[in-house]
Amino acid sequence: MQINSSSSNEAGDSPVLFDDLKLCQPIHDALHTVGYTTPTPIQAQAIPYVLEGRDLLGIAQTGTGKTAAFSLPIIDRLTREPRRSRPGHPRALILTPTRELAAQILENLEEYGCNTELRYAVIFGGVSERPQIAKMQAGVDILVATPGRLMDLMGQRHIKLDRLEVFVLDEADRMLDMGFIHDMRKVIAVLPKERQTLFFSATMPQAISQLASSLLMDPARVEITPPATTVERIDQSLMYVEKTAKNDLLVHLLETSASGKTLVFGRTKHGCDKIVRALSRAGIKSAAIHGNKSQNARVRALRDFRDDSLMVLVATDIAARGIDVDGIQTVINYDLPNEPESYVHRIGRTARAGRDGQAIALCDASEQKFLRDIQRVIGMKIRCNRDHEWDVDHDPNAPQHKQGGGGGGRGGGGGGRGRGRPHPSTHNRNRPSRHRR
Repeated sequence: MQINSSSSNEAGDSPVLFDDLKLCQPIHDALHTVGYTTPTPIQAQAIPYVLEGRDLLGIAQTGTGKTAAFSLPIIDRLTREPRRSRPGHPRALILTPTRELAAQILENLEEYGCNTELRYAVIFGGVSERPQIAKMQAGVDILVATPGRLMDLMGQRHIKLDRLEVFVLDEADRMLDMGFIHDMRKVIAVLPKERQTLFFSATMPQAISQLASSLLMDPARVEITPPATTVERIDQSLMYVEKTAKNDLLVHLLETSASGKTLVFGRTKHGCDKIVRALSRAGIKSAAIHGNKSQNARVRALRDFRDDSLMVLVATDIAARGIDVDGIQTVINYDLPNEPESYVHRIGRTARAGRDGQAIALCDASEQKFLRDIQRVIGMKIRCNRDHEWDVDHDPNAPQHKQGGGGGGRGGGGGGRGRGRPHPSTHNRNRPSRHRR
């Protein structure tokens, strides 16, 4: 696979404006209406290639503007080449891993294409398929879909891809993580050979690189940030804590250190629900978002989080990419991820659009390997904050202490809690919390 490569963290010495890109007038009018003047680096570099009809391999982290990088030139192409789409035969397909990201992409398409006559639809699981089928039968130009529901409707012959003109595979590495590789291959197998393909991923593990090689024809490559590079404006810190004390430390952080909107990451669906119950007992309002929640519950939680009626959202990695919520000031990794790249995507939910943000990681003894892997990938040692009463010696880089007789782990300190501090259940219970409702 021959690739023309372009790699940069900046748009160039002379800023590129959307007016400089050869997009059709209806798109320019829409962008001016919403006040968009300067494209992000990936938009400035990718859009010209896509407008030329080139296949594209785009490598960039979440939050860099990938959606507009593929949406704008697709709208441009379909607008300049108007034809009525046949029932069940979309002209462009955007395949993405999660319901939330699919819905977000649809909102962007409707915003960018508001001055065109193009028709858009989104399909995903967790809701009735009947309205989605009806939408497809009415004719759709650009379809946004998650793999599971797309395969269902293709199997029922409500969707056919033999007339597809543009195919976008978004968040390819995340789809691999979520087990969609077989569905992706089945979709790719029925695509027409004559098409334009746009492939976007934040990282390039071997399986994704092989998939890209088989999917793309003479692609241009745009790489905006090296894989797993953390956002420089994020203040990262680490706290060592016993697993059983994480709830107490989390409540303490939400009462004292976490400002504004706070996103808390758990490793499992059940674990996220337990975190929400623990916060509720402490008088802190929160909601969980994960794959077992109904679509209505997920939409409601995200809506409340966006409009500030909910200040704490607890999530699995399903929320680490593609959910564009403004103003998240703090990310707390209640559980460290077992894949170090996920840490980068998690903390990337804060410090958006040039703002500052903080990311706090809670690490128990069982997570030391995860921490080492994370620090190796990001190329730095995360600053350790030991100024809290639940601190324990879990630092994998620290000298090992010999345990003496008597109590638990910090010679002479009762129960391994150390520093002679009070039991967490008595701490700050009367302190008003900025997250309490």
